Amino acid sequence: MEWMDFALEKAKESFKAGEVPVGCLFIYENEIIATCNNTVNETRNATRHAELNCIDKVLKFCDERQLNYKLVFSNIDVIVTVEPCIMCAAALYELKVRSIIFGCANDRFGGCSSVFNVEKIYGSEIKIIGNVKGDEAMQLLKDFYKGENPNAPESKVKKSRKKTN
Repeated sequence: MEWMDFALEKAKESFKAGEVPVGCLFIYENEIIATCNNTVNETRNATRHAELNCIDKVLKFCDERQLNYKLVFSNIDVIVTVEPCIMCAAALYELKVRSIIFGCANDRFGGCSSVFNVEKIYGSEIKIIGNVKGDEAMQLLKDFYKGENPNAPESKVKKSRKKTN
């Protein structure tokens, strides 16, 4: 899928910028109207996932063109390299996007069925297609997590103490 190739390029940009490598596109009327990646480390804001960044861009797009955002979102196809987390999936369901097409599953935080199926809360159906170039998306994640995230908080795990007699 051509759109996923573009999303993977965005994910690679995230990787180079020291962000979790997730790339996302919002397609409306067969055109990209928003493309983003994670900016969690850059902004030090844990909610700045690629999907939420794209939502902000679409709202601006609608405002500038005086379009009804509800109508626009209902005709958006989301292309994202990793299954949206529960937070992002909930936002996409709330906005009633037309479809979510993702690369690899997110077995730590996935909101489209890997960990939790957000659809059960909303009851609305969104077309979900997973594992589109999933191996490539997963490899980017593996490569990222091999390294250290300099912006990650320090571990709260207590270091072993020396026993004194």
